[in-house]
Amino acid sequence: MTRFTLADLEKRIEERARASAEQSYTRALIDKGAAHCAKKMGEEAFETAIAAVQEDKGRLVSEAADLIYHLMVLMKVRGVTLADIEAELDRRTAQSGHAEKASRPGA
Repeated sequence: MTRFTLADLEKRIEERARASAEQSYTRALIDKGAAHCAKKMGEEAFETAIAAVQEDKGRLVSEAADLIYHLMVLMKVRGVTLADIEAELDRRTAQSGHAEKASRPGA
């Protein structure tokens, strides 16, 4: 069984970003800019939260997949890579979650 990874999704988004908006939903989203992509990601986050509380596991999985896809499209628009996110998570794991949260500006 082949295992699809977030790195695979990042590559697919990169590939589809090179297509025309007529051929690619990803390209159409990117062409609408960061604000539109952020709005779409927010809608998916809301749908994911509702599914987590009111729906079955399958619905939550489906909505979470939509959320991750839209987050990664937004990351693409803003020039953020999975490697950037992984580096930040690595930095955060050097201390406890409470200490990390307290170290954030404005905490």
